[in-house]
Amino acid sequence: MIGIQVENINKFYGTQQVLNEVSFSIEKGKIVGLLGPNGAGKSTLMKILTGYIKPDSGKASIQGINILENSIQIKQKIGYLPEHNPLYLDMYVREYLEFIRSVYKVDKSRIETVIKQTGLTPEAHKKIAQLSKGYRQRVGLAAALIHDPEVLILDEPTTGLDPNQLVEIRNLIKELGKDKTVILSTHIMQEVEQMADNVLIINEGKILANESLKKLQTGQQQIIEVEFDLRIEREFLDQLPHIEAAENLMDHIWCLAFDTHDDMRPVIFDFANEQGLKILQMHQKNKNLEQLFKEITS
Repeated sequence: MIGIQVENINKFYGTQQVLNEVSFSIEKGKIVGLLGPNGAGKSTLMKILTGYIKPDSGKASIQGINILENSIQIKQKIGYLPEHNPLYLDMYVREYLEFIRSVYKVDKSRIETVIKQTGLTPEAHKKIAQLSKGYRQRVGLAAALIHDPEVLILDEPTTGLDPNQLVEIRNLIKELGKDKTVILSTHIMQEVEQMADNVLIINEGKILANESLKKLQTGQQQIIEVEFDLRIEREFLDQLPHIEAAENLMDHIWCLAFDTHDDMRPVIFDFANEQGLKILQMHQKNKNLEQLFKEITS
């Protein structure tokens, strides 16, 4: 089942085009990392999906329901955690969640469920103003989950979390992603690598990449770092098949880039043996998501 469908969305602020023919779809049970530089259009896209603002053209649907024609029904299906988490600081945690619960008209048992789910139990008796930034973020996430939505749109959900809290929320989002559609916007690439199934990269209002994380990473150059026992010249390495680049890192250590999916380590080993060289160490290096992101958006 398609959880989110976006077709040719355009959005202008005055004469500035913020979204340009944006199209993509996300299946139910998938977590998608939405990445882009500041000003790329991420927040505008999320606000359109939640019904907060309207596109100038194009259409979007949540589980087949048009967001422009059924805004109330759409809000029942979406849980949204905005980047600047709006909370009533003078309310107690349970009091605030009771308020959100009453808006959605769901069973009162959901309050204790989401408190436990988001790890709020130790702080649930406090006023929100007394909470750390990390726990305030958990309150926002609990509010987004209170009506058990089928689609979650999370803008920087791990902001302000300490390392232990981060692991807990990461595991929660991964668990939720098993039967919900999740869009996760963050600047922390490691979080996307840990949680996301797919990556959606947007820049200057255009979609530049819409791939599974695995496919995006396997589509790159093969990079192998190798240390020989003797110093060799750059031209010497041009004899290797499929080689695209060779960089001398230091002394006898080279970083070799190959344009092939075939594992080149046995080829390098045979090549060194034929040339009377010994390999002291060799390991394969893949670009991480941060490096790929920089290449795609530049």
